[in-house]
Parts: sequence; C-alpha cells; structure tokens
Amino acid sequence: MTKHPIQTSEAPAAIGPYSQAVRAGDTVYFSGQIPLDPVSGEVIEGDFEARVRRVFDNLAAVARVAGGGLDDIVKLNVFLTDLGRFGQVNEIMAEVFNEPFPARAAVEVAGLPKGVDVEMDAIMVLTGDGGGV
Repeated sequence: MTKHPIQTSEAPAAIGPYSQAVRAGDTVYFSGQIPLDPVSGEVIEGDFEARVRRVFDNLAAVARVAGGGLDDIVKLNVFLTDLGRFGQVNEIMAEVFNEPFPARAAVEVAGLPKGVDVEMDAIMVLTGDGGGV
C-alpha cells in the first residue's frame, strides 16, 4: 500500500513534522485542524462559533484537494477545552454535514496547540477515483 500526503494552501500549513492528511487506498486520514487562518497561520479573531466554522472550513479544504468533501467523512473527532460547548458544536455540525452524519467522538482536553479551544481530526472514505491525488 502506498501512502500519499495531501497538501493544500487553502488550509493551514502543518506546524510540525506531519502532513495535513494522508491517503492510503480510498481512505484519507486528516491531521488535527485548529482555527488557523490558512494565509497568516494565526488563530482567527472571533467567537467560538467562528472558530468552529474555521476548523470545518480547514477540514473541507483538505477534503477537496483529496478528492472528496465533508460528507465523505465517516469519523470525526472533536477536542474541546470546555465540553460545555458541545451543544454549539452540534448546532454547527448539523449545518455543515448532511445525513447520515459521521460517527463522532467528543473529548474534553486540558489544552490544545496555540491555546485554542477546539481541534478536530477526521477519517474520510472516497468513492470513485479520488480526483485530487
């Protein structure tokens, strides 16, 4: 099996020795995305909703270059520094995904990179030729 790194300038560049995502066969494994602006590499301004939407935008950008979209995600992991915000994530998730929704885990953590309050990673399964790789 060959692994193909996925890279796009439409999502933040990796801030360490890892790929934005890796495709192995028809499966794409996303690295964690935090609410970074893809151009500046800085945490975006705004409220919690804006930060969650930026994370979904970043995941969507990586999904596109891999040949899929958010609705091809089969597993989503959500990391929050305050699990009390889980309801807000649910509301936004219901807007950005179509049913059937991906399987999901939500975990409260003590801290995240760059002091952010939300991070998500995902697994996507592609059908067809996968386009972008």
